[in-house]
Amino acid sequence: MKSLFKNVGILVLAGAFVVSGCSGNSNGSKNQAENTNLEANFNKTGLPIVQEAVSLRMVSPKAALAPKYSEMEIFKRLEEQTNVKIEWENIPDTDFAEKKNLLLASGDLPDAFYGAGFTDYELINYGKDGTIIPLEDLIDQYAPNLKALLDGRPDIKSSITAPDGHIYGLPSFEENNLGTNPFFHVINKKWLDKLGLEVPQTLDEYTEALLAFKTKDPNGNGKQDEIPLSFMHMQWCMDIAGIFGAFGLPDNMEHRVVRDGKVIFTATQPEYKEALNYFHEKWYKQGLIDPESFTQDAAQYLAKGKTTDETLGSYIWWEIEEVVGTERGKDYVLLSPLKGPNGDQTIGRGNGGGPGRGAFVITKENSNPEITMRWIDEQYEPYMAAQIHWGPLDIVYKKDENGKLVNLPLPEGASAGEFRQKVAPGAGGPGVITIQDLGKVVDLEPRAQQRVEDLKQYYDPYMEKENYPSIFFEPDELDKINKIEPELIKYVNTQRGKFIVNGGADEEWESYVKTLEKMGLNELMEIYQNGLDRYNANLKINK
Repeated sequence: MKSLFKNVGILVLAGAFVVSGCSGNSNGSKNQAENTNLEANFNKTGLPIVQEAVSLRMVSPKAALAPKYSEMEIFKRLEEQTNVKIEWENIPDTDFAEKKNLLLASGDLPDAFYGAGFTDYELINYGKDGTIIPLEDLIDQYAPNLKALLDGRPDIKSSITAPDGHIYGLPSFEENNLGTNPFFHVINKKWLDKLGLEVPQTLDEYTEALLAFKTKDPNGNGKQDEIPLSFMHMQWCMDIAGIFGAFGLPDNMEHRVVRDGKVIFTATQPEYKEALNYFHEKWYKQGLIDPESFTQDAAQYLAKGKTTDETLGSYIWWEIEEVVGTERGKDYVLLSPLKGPNGDQTIGRGNGGGPGRGAFVITKENSNPEITMRWIDEQYEPYMAAQIHWGPLDIVYKKDENGKLVNLPLPEGASAGEFRQKVAPGAGGPGVITIQDLGKVVDLEPRAQQRVEDLKQYYDPYMEKENYPSIFFEPDELDKINKIEPELIKYVNTQRGKFIVNGGADEEWESYVKTLEKMGLNELMEIYQNGLDRYNANLKINK
């Protein structure tokens, strides 16, 4: 293993010793003395972690509204408690994946990637070539919080352990089951009332409402500035994938669903094509879809709910107020899955679930892996994990008489989602909040409690029974998935947008499907089916 400790504040000029004629023995004695001093600086237990401050370089994504992590209160407190100073390199979350890959390819490695979002493929391959280091021994020796969690939850340990037996990335998990459906469908009830329309129950009634929003000036300003429907094409919690369920087969970010144990690629199915034709003919051609839905970023999207005159008729997001603001939020309501032309009424169940396993990795350039592991382990203490995910004590939480973290009121005019971006790394950050922690260590934030109720009322009765679980594939399978899937999904998503905007799905369908088959679709689906079969067989063995 690499040296335990980073030489802090001491510049060792090895060449100078050679030039001055220092003997090998005296140089060795000097290095041994320095190592002894550095070891004395490290506390294996308790706080601070080091007596004299140590700096670590970390690269992390940052949400649009978040300050630099060096300015975020939760990290200031961690530095004060641990005496470990983090030199943050924050990258906008929209650019993080690309720039992370550039850093890895160039060899310009930080000590660690935080909120890393490492894929299984990256964990396996960068672990195999030594770019990132295995963590299980460090966890055993220097991470009592994380070790206790993994010992008590062997399912989580199994989930983050690669097929070669190593743990290369640490988990991120909010065990609240809120991701079962990310596509909350919202409509302007105030406008419906003004136009004498009921809340739509069917797809055609919804289309009628969108057309009325466009043509009947529901905001009353004499301008045709209303946006009937806006979304963000193929983006988590902002896409129209859920509405595909009106045609009998919901879509999702992976275009992959499971029914009766069989993996189905949605984007080649007749129900998918029927949906694309409807969205083109009934929505886009009539100007009911915001054209920027296919190009806008989150900042542009969120701004459309906060224009001076109310202009947004319908949108997709899992918190009403985050898009339109707290005051205007009362004008909007959620829609249950719409009943389609053939009577279908269903919503997809999100794939995955369970912990993310690439939230934090340590690179080979790190001279202080033990210090780093002790620092990150602080964030697996349940109370700190909650604060890393949602925000710090006395800003987001107070402790009640039982020691539970309960939510303080939001600042006036702030939405919970926007405020969370400003005070915490959020859901992608390291730390695990188990279902046992919720209600004992920390309360669900009010909007999450509301989301639970909304899921029960609007979506659970119509939800698909199965999903594709989070499976850690074998290295050769990951190689094939990584070779085939990125370009294939990129092509599907591009064509999806074109078919909605330009039409032509019927005419181009055969060519489109053949292209996907040439790109390796059948091989990809075979890998996913085999992985699911193994997973289900293991579940039966372990029951």
